[in-house]
Parts: sequence; structure tokens; C-alpha cells
Amino acid sequence: MLFGFFLLSFGVFLDMGMCTAVPSELRITTIKQEPYTMSKGTQLEGFCMDLLSEVSKKLGFKYKVHLVKDSSYGRQDENGNWNGMIGEVVRGEADLAIAPLTLTAAREKAVGMSKPFMQTGISILLRKDISEGTGFFDFLTPFTAETWVGLLVAYLGTAACIFIVTRLSPFEWSQPQSEQNRFSLLHSLWYTAGALTLQGAGPHPKALSGRVVCTTWWLFSVVLLACYFSNLSSSKTPESTHLTVKGFEDLANQDMIQYGCLAGSSTLAFFKNSNNPVYRRIYEHMERTKSFVSSMDEGVRRAKEGNYAFIGESVSLDLAVARHCELVRAHEVIGMRGYSIAAPLGSPIIKNLSVATLQLSEAGELAYLRSKWWASSCMADKAKSSAVQLHSLKGMFLVLSLGLGLGTLLAVLELTSKSRRSAAEQKKPYCSVLTEELSLRLRTNNANGPQENVEKDKEKA
Repeated sequence: MLFGFFLLSFGVFLDMGMCTAVPSELRITTIKQEPYTMSKGTQLEGFCMDLLSEVSKKLGFKYKVHLVKDSSYGRQDENGNWNGMIGEVVRGEADLAIAPLTLTAAREKAVGMSKPFMQTGISILLRKDISEGTGFFDFLTPFTAETWVGLLVAYLGTAACIFIVTRLSPFEWSQPQSEQNRFSLLHSLWYTAGALTLQGAGPHPKALSGRVVCTTWWLFSVVLLACYFSNLSSSKTPESTHLTVKGFEDLANQDMIQYGCLAGSSTLAFFKNSNNPVYRRIYEHMERTKSFVSSMDEGVRRAKEGNYAFIGESVSLDLAVARHCELVRAHEVIGMRGYSIAAPLGSPIIKNLSVATLQLSEAGELAYLRSKWWASSCMADKAKSSAVQLHSLKGMFLVLSLGLGLGTLLAVLELTSKSRRSAAEQKKPYCSVLTEELSLRLRTNNANGPQENVEKDKEKA
């Protein structure tokens, strides 16, 4: 009895050891796809190869990698037979399949799959020039609404300042009793607008105070136009993210852009099995037009050629965007799923693979590998211009404010100087002469002044 108990305990211990044992050298099948697995001389490199290296260190096994013979991920035919990497694992030709293998219910029935090492979904890849939307008021996009309001206030304030300065300055308007002022309010507005177009609109101010104000506005206009045209050209580059096709509903509701996905892929199965009417229409369109592609590279190539939207895994599309600067991915992502490592059904290594994957994720290793292999080659183009904010032009507004203030101050000094001379000549109090001058110059009616002033001016002449 005791002997039987020892035999039973030994058997249970042996069975547990077999369940957690890992073969000394595993046969790994994979498929060439950038950046997961790529050739480098006689060796293979990429995200999956780095992942395999890290997992093997944690689980303590050696491995030998070979490429799948039929260059396929794994698809079940009508007879229930699997091809590709899934087929090799099912037939015992490989111990593991490490590649961007989507975790699906059908594959989970045929092979064992680990916890996902990467999350992905389905999205749309487009060329930028066919994905951009053009609006009627795109010419306003270089500046924000607050900036436009600030510019309008600056324009009106400058015109009002020119109107006031040219009335106050005696060097600009020496005889308010009989002489017509050249700078009416309408002409001041027109003069200020002419500076914005770099055309000018005469007559120009003669007094120093008026010239200071106009010179400051000209400087403001030149810098403003430089900022506007620079930002306008940047906003019209293919970096715009305002997509006409923002999602799958937009794609299904149009017939100008052809679209398709990888033949026999899990993406196609998603649309085929979906009960969503929009997704069903997309599937029926692809079936009717036979717009499938045979490889990821072909889908990217057709998207680059234009008038074609490639539907595929979002992480693969992100890579295409990072490598090809003329492409952009739509914002919408549907059908979230994960990429997993496949092993024979019931294999004891599946549990260990899942634990190792989770450990790498928690340690940040998977995020590091993602940033390493998805690094963009379009870094120089990523500095997309955004609308100019009001605070970005605060220096220009400060200079304009100082110029307007200086011009107004000079006009007041010119007027007070003239008033002092007139007061001394006429033997009148300075304050009364200054008040009279201000009354004549600031009233909107340019009718002749008091008759006594006219007679005095005639006597002086």
C-alpha cells in the first residue's frame, strides 16, 4: 500500500514536470513582414525576432527560425485544412509561430495561442491629397478667431489714431477754419487698408506724428502678411489631418475612392461575419468589385498611387504612414484584437509564453520594441503648422501700440507748441487758445470757424 502511494506520487510529480517542461530547441515558423521579421544578410531581424529573443531568455530554450513555406499566415479551406504558419503548427512542422498573428476564434480552436503581445484593430490607409477636405473659408485657417478679432481691433484703432493725429497736428492741418482736412474718417480707414495690401493710398501724412503712426502700421502689416502667408502655405501641405474619409461610414457612403483589404485575412472575415449594416455594405462592395490585394505591400502601393483606400491592421498601417510620408491613417479603429504567439493545441508552453509576455509588457520592454521598430522616417515633416494664436503676435501688437501712442503724443506736443505761439501773438491765455484749437480740430463738421478768426487769418495773410 505504501509502495503504491509512492508510485502514485512519483507519477503525479513526473506528470507535473512534463506539463511545465520546455523542449531544449524549438522550431519557430515566421513570415517576412516589415518590421516584424526582415532579412539582414543571412539573419532575420525585427520586432518578432527581438520578442522571441526576450521570451527565450525568460523560458530558457534555444530555437531555430525558418520562414513559412507558402508565405501565408493561416487560413482554413473548405475541407477544414489549414495553410500557412497555423498549418505548420497544426501538422507538427513547427513548435511555435511568432508573427503578427491575429487571435481569432477559428485559430484558437486549431492551435493554442498566448496572451496578445500587441493590440491592434482595423483602420483605413489613404493618400493625403485624396483624404484632405477643402472648405470655403480655409483661407482663414492660418489665424485663430481670437487673432482675427485682435487684428480687426488693431486696424480700426490705427485708422482712428491716424484720423485724430492728422487733425491735432498743426503741421498736417494748419488752417482748420478754412482748409479741408485731407484725412477724413473714411480716408483714414482706406489708407490703413491700403497698407495691408502693400499698395498705399495717398495722400500721405506730412507731419512727423502722422508719419510715425503710419510707419508703425506699415511695419505691423509687413510682419503680419509674412506670418499669414507662411502659415497658409504650411497649412496647405499634405500634413493636414482634416480627412474627408474619417471612418468606415464615410467610406461606405462614397463611390469615388475604391477600397479593399488583404484577401483571406482576418480583416476580411471581420466584415464578412459582421451584422453591422455599414460593415456588410463594405464587404459586399469588396466582393462585387474584387478589390482585394494579395499582400500588405500591394495595398500600400495602391494607396500611394491614389484613389484607393487600403483597409488593414492599424499597427501595420501606422508603419506604412511612418515609412511613406504621403500616406495617412484614418482616426477610426474598429474590431480591436491582439497579436499572439501560436503553439500546438494543448502544448504546456502556452502558459509560460503568456506569463513571459505579460512580464515584458509590465517591464516596458514591449513598448520599447514598438518605439524602436515603428520609428518614423518623416520626422522633418511632423512639425505641422498650427493656426497662429493671439499671444504669438503680442510683440507686434506691443510695437503697434507704442507707435500709435508716440504718434499721438507728438501730435499733442505739436498742437500745444502752436497754441503757445498763438497765445503769445494774440495776447490771450494759453488754455483758451488750446481749447479753441481742439474745438476746431476735433469737431466732425469742417465748416468755417468764427468770423473773427477768419478775419484775423486774412489780416495775417
